[in-house]
Amino acid sequence: MSDKPVNAQDTLALVARTDFPADFVWGCSTSSFQIEGAAAIDGRTPSIWDQFCQQPGKIRDSSDATVACDHYHRWPEDLDLASQFGMNAYRFSIAWPRIFPDASGVPNRLGLDFYSRLVDGMLERGLTPWATLYHWDLPQYLQDAGGWENRATVDAYLHYVDVVTRHLGDRIKHWITHNEPWCTAMHGNWDGMHAPGKQDFKAALQVSHHVMLSHGLAVPVIRANVPAAKVGIALSLHPLRAASDSAADLLAMQRHDGLRNRWFLDPLFGRGYPADVLAHCADYLPQITASEVDLIATPLDFLGVNYYFPETIAAAPDNPPLHTSLKEVAGRERTGFGWEVAPDGMRELLQRIAQDYPAIPIYLTENGSSYEDQVEADGSVQDTARRDYFIRHLHALQQARQQGVDVRGYFAWSLMDNFEWAEGYLRRFGMVYIDFATQQRTVKQSGHWFRNFLHQNVVSPLDMT
Repeated sequence: MSDKPVNAQDTLALVARTDFPADFVWGCSTSSFQIEGAAAIDGRTPSIWDQFCQQPGKIRDSSDATVACDHYHRWPEDLDLASQFGMNAYRFSIAWPRIFPDASGVPNRLGLDFYSRLVDGMLERGLTPWATLYHWDLPQYLQDAGGWENRATVDAYLHYVDVVTRHLGDRIKHWITHNEPWCTAMHGNWDGMHAPGKQDFKAALQVSHHVMLSHGLAVPVIRANVPAAKVGIALSLHPLRAASDSAADLLAMQRHDGLRNRWFLDPLFGRGYPADVLAHCADYLPQITASEVDLIATPLDFLGVNYYFPETIAAAPDNPPLHTSLKEVAGRERTGFGWEVAPDGMRELLQRIAQDYPAIPIYLTENGSSYEDQVEADGSVQDTARRDYFIRHLHALQQARQQGVDVRGYFAWSLMDNFEWAEGYLRRFGMVYIDFATQQRTVKQSGHWFRNFLHQNVVSPLDMT
């Protein structure tokens, strides 16, 4: 299938729910910091993102997530929407600063009670809860003590995991240890785009190792606390393209792949850290022991893949340490965020994982697009581009399944517009439009399509509205 834009009628033949198994998981993803708000309510204390938002110039619109979508108070309405769409699963994250607001190690009962109510609300609506334990909102007091660079943060994470899974494990069976450790490490500590905003490549590699180590150590804790637990991790992965066939660009693509993809996949599957990355980045390597690398490879029940776009890589001799750069190729379809729209990239990525690594169930734990949505005079939000984005990516997903990739579920990013990290409220990814001034929720065209897709077996012309 071409990655060129398609019109509404062309999409009709692409995908139907009957293309997927009856037990396929259909869900949407959210994260605590991006939607909850209630930043100082019921004992919650600041995370590194609360602190980051206060630094001038870090958030493009100078906003913060003090209120966000006010999901902390409006969660019944939000879960109703997910249920009405026909979802059978709901991926959310737990805010560490709500559970442990200080360094005492004593859990905050009000924080635990909130997530207990939230999980009960999911179950009452037929939504299977998928909990992400870490989606970037590290308590600020831990960052003050060194953050993920400090080995002690791994121990603090394990205590947090133990308490949360003991409290909620009677109702939650699906657990994701970390969301996108690449972003935690590299955006947070190398390019400084994310909290805590450091620009230190050696620190970023140390953070990545401690995050991955905490993952490996957490898996047996979860399994001990939760009978029949299914445990995985969600990685942000990208199919890569060389900017040209030159030897320099091909080498650059290999180096970029080493850090972007294989640095996380290889140790998870028992191969250790990639030898080419270790050699090329020898002056920046974290403290790593063989036993720790073995722990990272604790067997998983599933792999979560977050897919958004491919990357085109060119050699950049003056850009250490990788000597690579991202190149934007003109003429390709892009989202409002500037990300390339490439459904075939999803299929290629999934095929690569299936071919290069041991067999494991895969879930698309995030996939979605940002556009500059507007409320029309009639109150509707006609996000046709996002609707077609979903259709085309689901078609690519089904192609991957037909080619033997063991994909068992799809989680759309996201249920609703939210605080989009360093972009503030400038980017909208939701199937539900949020008026952040009034907190009014409006289902977009893409949400209506998804509802019809999940409630009806075959896409029809009426579904396209």
